Amino acid sequence: MGSSDTSTGTTDHSATESDTSSSTHSDNDVANKSDSPPYAESEKVLASHNGRIYEAKVLRIQHRQDGWSFYVHYLGWKKSWDEWVGLDRLMKYTDENLQKKLAHEKDDNDKNAKAARASQLKSKSSNVARGKKRKSEYLVKEKAAAPSDKFVSLQIPPPLKKQLVDDCEFITHLGKLVKLPRTPNVNDIVKKYLDYRSKKDGLIADSDEEIFKGLCCYFDKALPVMLLYKNERKQYQEACPDDITPSTVYGAEHLLRLFVKLPELLFHANIEMETMMQLQAKLVDFLRFLQKNQNSFFLSTYHVPEDIENSTNKKED
Repeated sequence: MGSSDTSTGTTDHSATESDTSSSTHSDNDVANKSDSPPYAESEKVLASHNGRIYEAKVLRIQHRQDGWSFYVHYLGWKKSWDEWVGLDRLMKYTDENLQKKLAHEKDDNDKNAKAARASQLKSKSSNVARGKKRKSEYLVKEKAAAPSDKFVSLQIPPPLKKQLVDDCEFITHLGKLVKLPRTPNVNDIVKKYLDYRSKKDGLIADSDEEIFKGLCCYFDKALPVMLLYKNERKQYQEACPDDITPSTVYGAEHLLRLFVKLPELLFHANIEMETMMQLQAKLVDFLRFLQKNQNSFFLSTYHVPEDIENSTNKKED
């Protein structure tokens, strides 16, 4: 019994020494690692999220029990997307890794195209079966409070912001309207954009075509519900009977109004983050295209409706 106790005590003492040695060795490793993190604060990196690669910036660094962790901000996105990531999700911002990013995005184009087609078919089916209910849902969504920090960021260029202000002034204060039908109309503008991208890039991906077909569908459904001022509704009823889609009648003036509403509409669409990031880049590029062609796409002045003109003439007589 005594011999056994002594043996056990010796074993425990040896184990304690071993644990102490191991602990010291581990602490030294941590100390050595903490002196040289592989990425620095404020460094621009490439970060992986759900199988996609994005440009990001390291905000904070922390060494945890399982290794280095980095708090990153995805460039061009709201702070609500910021998150802690491990080393396995980061790459240096180099030309070689950027090429990997581009190759990765190209592989995803087919998947996005299929998803967009499915969404469009579902949208068309729903619109035919439940047209009135859809309008009601849009109104509810517009009024419902939504967390704006989760909205996709679509920065409208200053010249186009001024266009929106002038648009409001013409209609609400001066009582004028956009003369319909517009040339080019929304469908024409989208086609011009796709042609522009095709010439610039040498080709146009199927997913890009699907994205902008979807944009036209959004426009057609949103215009009568949330893109018209009160005194434009009579004009809409006359210009767009049941067999006419708004995208063939209205132009850049009303299309630009859609971009004010799009962040909230896209939030309610529950699109995955990686798809949303790609969509954001396409829409921002489209806004730049609108700005570049502002003089040819937008009216410089609106017209006075005939009923107002006739009323004014009678008063003068």
